[in-house]
Amino acid sequence: MVEKQRTSIRSYRDLKVWQRSMDLTVRTYELTRRFPAEEKYGLISQMRRAAASVPANIAEGQARRSKKEFLQMLGIARGSLAELETFVTLSERLSLIQSETSDSLLKECAELNRMMNGLMRALSNRE
Repeated sequence: MVEKQRTSIRSYRDLKVWQRSMDLTVRTYELTRRFPAEEKYGLISQMRRAAASVPANIAEGQARRSKKEFLQMLGIARGSLAELETFVTLSERLSLIQSETSDSLLKECAELNRMMNGLMRALSNRE
């Protein structure tokens, strides 16, 4: 019987969910560069903060080396992801982005949410 080899997670950088959330953050920064200057302290700031908070909280949680704290920080990251989804939807309603862009970003958010849920389940089931 072939034994499954588990990949070793030595750092938050090894987590696919962290990598994907970094990609989403970069995409958010690039997108908001095209927003009107009047949104500098409004949606631009809020969207960037929410997006950057997702990988930051994943990293912080993993670095603490405590399952309980990691789960807590993943929960915070999911909250930031929900904030970003809200701002993306608002940006579309305000005609700052097109529906295709909004749909694409929201799909990325949904995939990240699924990944975080899976990681949370795996952590909860671990002794």
